Formats: sequence, structure tokens, C-alpha cells
Amino acid sequence: MPTAFLIAAPNPAEPYAWVASALMGLAALLAVRWLVGVLRSDDLVQDDEWRYDVSRINELRRIDPLYRAFQPAIQALARFNRAGFRESLPEIQRQIQAAGLPRFWLAEEYLARAEILALFLSPLYVYFSIDLFGMPGGPVVAAGVTLATVWGLRRRLATRAARRLQWMKRRMPFLLDLLTLLMEAGSTFLNALAEAVEEFQGHPVAEEFGRVLADMRMGKTRAEAFEAMRDRLDDDEITSIVGSILQGESLGTPLAQVFRTQADVLRIKRSQRAEALAGEAGVNMLLPGILVMIATVVIIVGPFLMNYLKFGFAL
Repeated sequence: MPTAFLIAAPNPAEPYAWVASALMGLAALLAVRWLVGVLRSDDLVQDDEWRYDVSRINELRRIDPLYRAFQPAIQALARFNRAGFRESLPEIQRQIQAAGLPRFWLAEEYLARAEILALFLSPLYVYFSIDLFGMPGGPVVAAGVTLATVWGLRRRLATRAARRLQWMKRRMPFLLDLLTLLMEAGSTFLNALAEAVEEFQGHPVAEEFGRVLADMRMGKTRAEAFEAMRDRLDDDEITSIVGSILQGESLGTPLAQVFRTQADVLRIKRSQRAEALAGEAGVNMLLPGILVMIATVVIIVGPFLMNYLKFGFAL
């Protein structure tokens, strides 16, 4: 048959690649148009909505461009998350507070934000998955990567919260010591707390005690402000410290003495954690040590073994 009449067999995945490219271009165009329209819009009007909720949404629109751009979609997904992930929302809300994120976030809305990010990346996942795995494996892989993106953002929040709590517990003994010195020198608790927060400005421990100070200045009692901190962070060590402070206040124990005792307790716990990590170091180094020994034996014996396999053993 003449070569002029030869026709190449069509690639079955090629139409899907073109469709994926067209969808990506359309999504980019709509996203740019949507962003331009949303960023030009004003704040919500306090009409039929609750005043605090409207203020909260307006603050989120100011501090988070993604929320401002995709607010209708985020609120729709938040309603779904409220029904579908009801048991996980309290833990997410605690992690939002512990991670130091703005207090305007609700757990279902933050989860919806992560879902929007994953959906926004899904056309890219589909495009490359079809190119690598073809049909029908490509869309399945893309769906799995999209779900993994949501899970990764969720784990990132948990990791951020745990790291921030660790930073707080490392610096809290020093802040308590400073409070003790200031109160023993004659300062009131509010003035001592304000000076301590200013001294540790920029650190998570200062941010949390600053919220305690702000709550007290807005009319909350000392016990209510510390209880709010305990519920906000929900950490065992911090709960123990706050419980001791509340118990000391109810029994009439001077706060300076309570702070000094809790600072000593935190240092003891820190030393215990360091000793535990040092004890685990030997076990954790066992496998790398064995691998290094095996590699050393291979490097020493390997040339002799290769020489024997190639030339045999000669006297």
C-alpha cells in the first residue's frame, strides 16, 4: 500500500487531553473574572444577618483573599461540612485556636477553604493524570490526589497547632517567672501581665496571655479569662497550669506563689521530656548504626568478592 494513503491510528486519550486543556483555560478565565468582580465589591450590609456574623465575615474578607474570592462556594461547602463532619469540627476549631489563626474562622469554613484549594488544583491533577495514566485510570488518580490535598491541608493545621503549643510551653516558665518578680515587687496582676506580654511580644505565649489580658479588660473575671484560655488551647499541661491558678485563686493563695510553683513544675517536665528523648536516642540510632556497619563491610569485602567471582581463588 502506498505510504501516501497510510493514516496514523488515533490516540484514544488525545480527545480527553484537549478537553482537559479547554477546561483549564475556561477555569482560569472564569477565576480571573470572578476575582476582579469580587475584589471590587464592598463589605456586606448589616441587614437581616446577625450583626456579629456579618462583622466576622467582613473581617475574613479583609484578611483572607481566598475567602473574599470564593465566599459563596465556601459557605455552601461549610453547610455540607457542618452536616457531614460534625464530630471532627470541634477538634478542627481547637486546632484553629491553638495554631494562632484569626478567631473569625469557623471550623466548617476553614475546612471548606481547604476543599476549595483542592478543587481549584483538580483540573491540573486531571490534566497530568490523564497524560501519565490515560483513561480511565487518570481521573481516578486525580480524584485521589485531590482528596490527599484536603487531607494534607488538614494535617498541616494540626502540625502547626502542635508546634505552636510546643513553643508556648518552652517559653511559659520564663513568662511566669517574670510575672512572679513583678508581682513580688508590688505590681498589680493586670500591670504585671501587661508588662510581661510586652516583654515577650511576637511570641505565641505573649499572644495567648495577651488575649487573657484583653478579656479581663473587656469585663471578664480573672477565672473566666483563664478558663477561656484553657478551653481555647485544650492542652494537658496548660490545662494543669490554669487549673492550679484557678484553684489558688479560690483558696486565696497569692498568685505570685502559684506562678513560681507552676514555673518550677514546667521546668521539671521539660527536663523529663529531655531525658526521655535522650533515652530514646539509643534505640532510634540502632537501625542507622546497623546500616552503616553493613555498608562498611560491603565496602571492605566487596572488591575481594568481585575479584574472586571474576578470576577465582588463586594461590
